[in-house]
Amino acid sequence: MSLTPPSPHPARQPSLFSTEAADPALADLAGLLAGPAEVVRMGGTARLSVVVDAAWRVHVLVAELRARGVPASWEPTEDGRHRVRTAYATTLAPLARAWLRGTAKRPPARFHLDGRRLRLWVAAAGATEPAGFRLGLGPADEPTWPAVRAALAAVGLPAAFVEPDGGGPAYRIGGRRVRRLAELVGERPPAAPAGDWPG
Repeated sequence: MSLTPPSPHPARQPSLFSTEAADPALADLAGLLAGPAEVVRMGGTARLSVVVDAAWRVHVLVAELRARGVPASWEPTEDGRHRVRTAYATTLAPLARAWLRGTAKRPPARFHLDGRRLRLWVAAAGATEPAGFRLGLGPADEPTWPAVRAALAAVGLPAAFVEPDGGGPAYRIGGRRVRRLAELVGERPPAAPAGDWPG
């Protein structure tokens, strides 16, 4: 299975916020932190990790991290999922400083989403459902949720909250706005099932 991120479709006109509007950057990893990822600091370094529910997500995330100069590994979890994580790196320290208040995860001031950040979030925790498209959140990250919801709305993706007992915590993008999400995140990676990618 290829770990190379898919190339953009040549016939599509990228929007200002789409995944094709700029090259991959470390700042894109904020998309993982908007979702269920965690970041921890150690001295002048930091490590990013995220638990995912399917092997295809491992392949896509490892490739996306590698495209940003961040080597990553993975390991199985006791509950049958997979943990993708980076090594501790000084290059990730600015991200940790921006997102951590002590050990608690908080979006930085002026946090925003764009296509590249949303693509990483979809790869980690996105799934199609009958009512739209669900973007998973970290169960312990409740203080981050309002800022993340505002950032979704700012790019034309107003979202409904999905309660933990209804398959959340997550935000659901509904109706025609799923197409807007698909435009932002770009083409489905070859490893991703069609049912788990907006389209």
